[in-house]
Amino acid sequence: MIAHHVNVSDSIAAGPAIIGAALIGTALYHVAAAQSASGAGPTVCQMRLSPDRAVFKPLGELAGPAGCGGPDVVQLERIILADRSEVAVEPPATLRCEMAEAVVSFVRRDLAPAVTDMGATLSAIENYDSYDCRTRNNVTAAKMSEHGLANALDIRSVRLKDGRTVRPADSGAPTEFRIAMKASACNRFATVLGPGSDGYHEDHIHMDRAERRGGYRLCQWDLHDEVHSYALQSVIAPSRTGVAALPVPIPLPRPRPLVAAGARAPLLPAESRP
Repeated sequence: MIAHHVNVSDSIAAGPAIIGAALIGTALYHVAAAQSASGAGPTVCQMRLSPDRAVFKPLGELAGPAGCGGPDVVQLERIILADRSEVAVEPPATLRCEMAEAVVSFVRRDLAPAVTDMGATLSAIENYDSYDCRTRNNVTAAKMSEHGLANALDIRSVRLKDGRTVRPADSGAPTEFRIAMKASACNRFATVLGPGSDGYHEDHIHMDRAERRGGYRLCQWDLHDEVHSYALQSVIAPSRTGVAALPVPIPLPRPRPLVAAGARAPLLPAESRP
């Protein structure tokens, strides 16, 4: 049962409805297929997000302009750790249920233990962007972003219970924490972009579950620490957190110029821009 953690609004339960503007704040999104008035039960994915793992609200199927939206979307509010402590998602993230499930596993099994290794306890993660009906990097005529499909999450910082805030994209953040976070994220998600990737992700970490031909994956996050190769990263974090290593190492990002204020960022090939 997930009744104590799932609250379906009367408007959604009554049928298709219009929800407010999402993070872009300009477009209205419609609930095209939510739980019906007859009381449709939770989906299989929602049942896996049981009360001992997450607190969320089901939003049903979101449909927006130009193909935005996706099926079985939820609003992820908090993640429940094994010791029953809670990690807030601030603000709550609007994601496809399977993406939310991947984020929950990532936080429970990888991110929280990495924070523990710093001698602290994870309190919250900053949702810099989740569902956002837009093209990749807001570039005109680019392909739909995974954010527009509710299939991506950007993390700018994590907050610890001792009051500290750690920004994983900051080269001044603890090195071992950044190594662990990168290795585990790249093992769990199809795309991980951070500093050094394309000029658009210098201050946050992007993660998504994009489906590509042949299972092609992207892990482009320069830790700005040449001492630690990806080979070392792929050994340290998986052995500590229980994440299975990838069959082949994901290469470090190719050097890319930083983008000056107001300048247009260099564009990646269409397959590479999330």
